[in-house]
Amino acid sequence: MAAVIILVVVIVLVVIVGFMFVGMYNGLVRGRNRVKEAYAGIDVQLKRRASLVPNLVETVKGYAAHERGTFDEVTQARSRLQQATTPGDAAQANNMLTQALGRLFAVAENYPQLQAAQNFRDLQSELSDIEEKIAFARQFYNTNVLDFNNKIQTIPTSIIAGMFGFTPEQFFQAEDEAREDVHVDFGTAAAPPAAPAAPTGGDAGAGGTPAQS
Repeated sequence: MAAVIILVVVIVLVVIVGFMFVGMYNGLVRGRNRVKEAYAGIDVQLKRRASLVPNLVETVKGYAAHERGTFDEVTQARSRLQQATTPGDAAQANNMLTQALGRLFAVAENYPQLQAAQNFRDLQSELSDIEEKIAFARQFYNTNVLDFNNKIQTIPTSIIAGMFGFTPEQFFQAEDEAREDVHVDFGTAAAPPAAPAAPTGGDAGAGGTPAQS
């Protein structure tokens, strides 16, 4: 009788461990799938952003064709973003594009007519909207990555992760400089520098020449 009880207990324990094993494995699979789904949301917005770049460059080029270096920099950053195959590469390329676009908008500051052009303002508005969606999608993705990475690095799920080859996922990180440059608003043309005040008679030296400071 005792042997039967022991056998039943062993079987129950095996079943319980089996269910725990399956539950942890399925949890890791679901976590990995959530990470992939979250990254897909970032990827959609990155592609939308990249698709705006050629029109934006051409619009600015119509007013500042001599800024070839800036245009090339933006184009190269866009190309690198399109070629990125991992979240880490995409994040780095996106940061480069953000910084390049920041310099492109800095060029646009010098052309009030460009800033007033409806096409430029529409592109700027759409780009700003996409950047906000990228920021939201990045936060959602990184939250899922953190949750998944915690699971595969803590016991007991780390044991299952090691047995079945689960590896940590990459965060999608925005560099500090890129974060600062994301939200650019040139809706209002920059005021031209004030003209220097005309010298008064009291400030002029002998012979009518302005006194040197």
